Amino acid sequence: MSATLAFISILGALLIGAVSPGPSFVLVSRVSLKASRPDGLAAALGMGVGGAIFATLALFGLVTILLQVEWLYLALRVLGGLYLLYLGMRIWRGALEPLELSEAETPCSSTALRSFALGLVMQLSNPKTAIVYASIFAALLPSPAPTWLYFSLPPLVFALEASWYALVAVAFSAQRPRSAYLRSKAWIDRGAGAVMGTLGAHLVSEAVVSRS
Repeated sequence: MSATLAFISILGALLIGAVSPGPSFVLVSRVSLKASRPDGLAAALGMGVGGAIFATLALFGLVTILLQVEWLYLALRVLGGLYLLYLGMRIWRGALEPLELSEAETPCSSTALRSFALGLVMQLSNPKTAIVYASIFAALLPSPAPTWLYFSLPPLVFALEASWYALVAVAFSAQRPRSAYLRSKAWIDRGAGAVMGTLGAHLVSEAVVSRS
């Protein structure tokens, strides 16, 4: 396989992975609905940076070390699962709290920074993402691969992740989705909290079962 064809194949595989629904989609859509479009875009940037970090780890072989040191990998999965559980509980408990539109529509840099951090931590909370990147690279990278391909993949992952979640942020921060959210806030928040909590519990239980 030529380097150009490998690049296109990896691009397609990464794009499919990025648009697959998951906790990241839930987070960005909820931030965009509840806070503002700039906050949603900041969370999208956090997703992109987190994806680029995992792609870099995969390319430099650190994922292999992580898999060999089983206790470290399990610890990261448990911590990531507990974070998702915590986030799900917070969302669920805040489902009945009123939303102040005057504050939500006038974001400041500090809220955007918090949204960026939230997106970054969400992306990094699941180390399985790095394993997915490593699997795609191992399957599709030619051997030997040209240097330009190695250096282009982390920015490619960033661009794909950030662009997709930016589209999600723009879509869910529009007036109609926000109005629908306000009408059904309690149910939407509880649904989002349940999804986060379920995914977190799944991560923790997987780690415990694999350890036993």
